[in-house]
Amino acid sequence: MTKRKVIVTIAPTGGMAHKSQNPHLPTQPGEIADDVRRCWNAGASVVAIHARRPDDGATCNADIYRDINTRIRAKGCDIVINNSTGGGVHGDMVRPLSGDRWEIAWEERIKGMDAGAEMCTLDATTLNLSFDGREILMDTPLSKGRELAQGMKARGIKPEWEVFSPTHILQDATTLIDEGHDEGPHFINLVMNVHRSFQNAMPYSPRYLQMMVDTLPRNSIFCVSGIGPSQLEANVAALLLGGHARVGLEDNLYFRQGELATNVQLTERIVRIIRELDMEPASPAEARALMGLPRAGGVRPAFAID
Repeated sequence: MTKRKVIVTIAPTGGMAHKSQNPHLPTQPGEIADDVRRCWNAGASVVAIHARRPDDGATCNADIYRDINTRIRAKGCDIVINNSTGGGVHGDMVRPLSGDRWEIAWEERIKGMDAGAEMCTLDATTLNLSFDGREILMDTPLSKGRELAQGMKARGIKPEWEVFSPTHILQDATTLIDEGHDEGPHFINLVMNVHRSFQNAMPYSPRYLQMMVDTLPRNSIFCVSGIGPSQLEANVAALLLGGHARVGLEDNLYFRQGELATNVQLTERIVRIIRELDMEPASPAEARALMGLPRAGGVRPAFAID
């Protein structure tokens, strides 16, 4: 029998943490590309990229994304490139609202689709976030989720659906999938244990993970973002449920309690665990086949690899 192939996603940066929290956090294009290459060599097959400005503030600026994407490909790295349309909670991504509240700017989010990536994250959800004393609205009514889905389809981009609770699966993602905005297999990232900062998000437990897996649309595959100390446990549980793994400093700054991590350490550890479970990390080519890349329709993103 052939061993089951597991897609390992590395999320090296994110749109929240700062270097002051972990000096290993890569934020500039050269740093990100170097880290991605190291993680690819360690067994990662997908990279979930967040861009940062020169001052490390979060951005979805397509020129910065394109610089990162170009640097990755220039290193001979065929990893699946996934650019975020969620952005982050500082930098270009936030603007003030009335009443001491803030909003993640929609016009900034959609720029993430214009850098030639073969995948983009699709947060078809409305969330209230709490960071650094700010209440921040991520306003994504169904009309905006549809705009993202249609924009990705027009550009040949495969969406990675970001969900934080069963309702995001059953209502938001499933509605848009049923409208025909994504061909199966649908790649869905279950984000868990961010409930202290994201209203209506789910804490992690094996029981809650099983519940979310049970609500997935037909013809879906999934990975799990276990935030903070839940990262390792959530990934192991995902593997046992037939899912895929996601690691990286976006989700967890620590290797173990009191010890700051690097992206390569986190990648190497999950690859070791995958092999101990008698599975194998998927190559980028195998990951593309599992996820249905390149996307059908004839439009080929600039950084896609057949």
